[in-house]
Amino acid sequence: MASQNRAMNLAPAVGPHDHAQGPETAAVTLVQYGDYECSRSGQAYAAVEETQRQLGDRMRFVFRHFALPEIHLHSQNAAEAAEAAGSQGQFWEMHTRLFKHQQALGSGFLLEYADDMKLDTSRFLREMAAHTHAEHVRDDFHSGIESGVEGSPTFFINGVRYEDSWNGGGLLTAVEEAASSRGEKR
Repeated sequence: MASQNRAMNLAPAVGPHDHAQGPETAAVTLVQYGDYECSRSGQAYAAVEETQRQLGDRMRFVFRHFALPEIHLHSQNAAEAAEAAGSQGQFWEMHTRLFKHQQALGSGFLLEYADDMKLDTSRFLREMAAHTHAEHVRDDFHSGIESGVEGSPTFFINGVRYEDSWNGGGLLTAVEEAASSRGEKR
């Protein structure tokens, strides 16, 4: 019965604190709560990529952290590494690397990714050691709890929780339907 009472709407709404790809004016905003070490979030990464390819500028994608370090040992540090890269303008580049290398998220690997991306590694290391971005990661997590997220991945389409299958083309179909309902055609 508790699941019937859980929140079904995104809280807070997408804003300037979020990492987003795609135009603000897109017909559809897809928000994902994810954990870089979660294998299901890794599988969802491919579904999101395909959905982005198919919809192009008709979709805006937002990623929020839902790190579960009690289950995934490296998830918090990986999320903070994405934010540290983001502070140097490369959130999405690190986001991609983390999902493509889910089995290699220890501190040494994170530094290697930062170096490969030509980030200021001294700054990256300082921010990681000081947990400069832990509050942002925590804020994302708490917004997920407020929105009724219980695990990762969890998706919201135009602010409403998406409950159906996201794999096998389910997410793409749902996002296309949301775009069509707003008068956007392929």
